Parts: sequence; C-alpha cells; structure tokens
Amino acid sequence: MSEYSINLSGRLVSLATPAVMAVINITPDSFYESCRSERDILVSAGDALSCGASILDVGGYSSRPGACFVSPEEERRRVGFALGVIRKEFPEAHLSVDTFRSDVAAYAVEQYGVSMVNDISGGTLDAGMFDTVARLGVSYVLMHMRGTPETMQQKTHYDNLLAEITDFFQRRVSALKEAGVKDIILDPGFGFSKTLEQNYELLQKMSCFRTFRLPVMAGLSRKSMVYKLLGITPGESLNGTTVVNTLALLNGADILRVHDVRAAAEAIKIVCEARKYNPIIAK
Repeated sequence: MSEYSINLSGRLVSLATPAVMAVINITPDSFYESCRSERDILVSAGDALSCGASILDVGGYSSRPGACFVSPEEERRRVGFALGVIRKEFPEAHLSVDTFRSDVAAYAVEQYGVSMVNDISGGTLDAGMFDTVARLGVSYVLMHMRGTPETMQQKTHYDNLLAEITDFFQRRVSALKEAGVKDIILDPGFGFSKTLEQNYELLQKMSCFRTFRLPVMAGLSRKSMVYKLLGITPGESLNGTTVVNTLALLNGADILRVHDVRAAAEAIKIVCEARKYNPIIAK
C-alpha cells in the first residue's frame, strides 16, 4: 500500500488506495469523444465523479502526437469555459489543469481554484512554470517528454531509457524543490517521445521510480501502445487499457489518468483486494 498523500487545495488526499484522475476532453482534435458544450462537460464530469474519480483533469491543448499548435489565448478560453462550468456545478471537486504554460496555470488556479497543474513538458517549455507553481502552492505533475507535442515522436532515441528518464527526474525534482514546490507527482510520460517497445519497457520498470519517494502517475488510457499493438482503434481499446492499467498498479502506480473511470476504479479495487492475500504483489 502507498504511504503517500497529496495536498489538494488544503485537503490532504491519501493514496493508500490508488486514485483516479479523469480526463475531461475539451479539445476538438482529441481522438476520444470531446466535450464541446456545457451539457457535455457536465455529463462527463458528473459521470467521472460518480464512478470514483478523485481528480478531474481539464486541458485545452491536445497533446496527441502531431497535435496542432494552439495559441495561449485559445487555450485559456477553452480551459476557462470548462473549469467555470464544472466549478459551478461541482464546487467541491478537485480540479487539475493540463497545461505547459505558466500563465494558463495561474489563470486556472486563481480564477477557478484548481488544485493541481499537470505539465506534460516537466517545465521544459516554460521557464516560469516552477516558480509559478511554487507561488500558487498547488500540486504539480512532473512528466517526462522530449520536444513538443508536434515534434516528440522524432525524439525517441535513448542510449539507456530508464537511466535517462531517471536523470531527468532527478534534475527537475531538485529544481522544483529549490523553487519551493512541495507536492510533486512523477509521470514517466507513456507515449511521449517513446516508441511502442520503449513504452512497454518503461511499464515493466515503473517500480524503479519509487526510489524518489514521490507518488507516481500513469497515463496509459487508450494510447497507441495499446491499440497499435492489438491492431485496433482507440475506440476499441478499453479492454487493453484495463490490462496496462493493472500492470501499472502492480508496478507501483499511485494515480491512474484515464478516460474510462469505472473500469479503472474496478481495476484498482481488484488489485487492492488481491494484495491482501498475496505478498508478492504488495507494494
């Protein structure tokens, strides 16, 4: 069982049982069904919360491979609209903003009480991000990625995958702590500047990141490492996603970032129950 907890707007949330972060899709070019209207957003957020999501993650810039550039103004408009709708209907919900821009992060926290910044770039695309997060006093997801969403799939050569990601985390965690950020979650960045084979190597070796003594998040939901391996579409990859989420839990994931909350919550419940009786799969 995990010893970790995270501070979400002054409320300490235990990760003794792994948590679910629900993806609230608002980008028009997402491969998954997007929430483009107020009603769509409310239904998606309400379903996620009722099925067991602890955090709702809202982003206005698609991070899929080859994603189109989105201006800061458009990202802010998208994020503000969705967060406003959710906050009005679900005032107690823990919200996360998925952005690599410090000004968008500040806007989301200051205007809508967002509790977490989920940064796919690990602070590499905005030099002001770490200081901004420290000033805001929110939790921060530090993800590993090379390049940008537009270029990341051309940056997949590693001499030693695990060593290079570990080195990245060591340097960035040190910088975050120096800036004054207190709540840090690590995300190995499945699908970001990594080949299909590298994703599975990383999944198998996820437990190595426990040496940082920080919570670890896995974002595997309906990614190409699932549907390309199986020769199916993203829409057909729920079963495969559940399998890789289960492997992530067995290898130390504290948070699952998913599109399908119910399936993830069920996987967590089963793994936690199995751990009671089999010390081999205990953390």
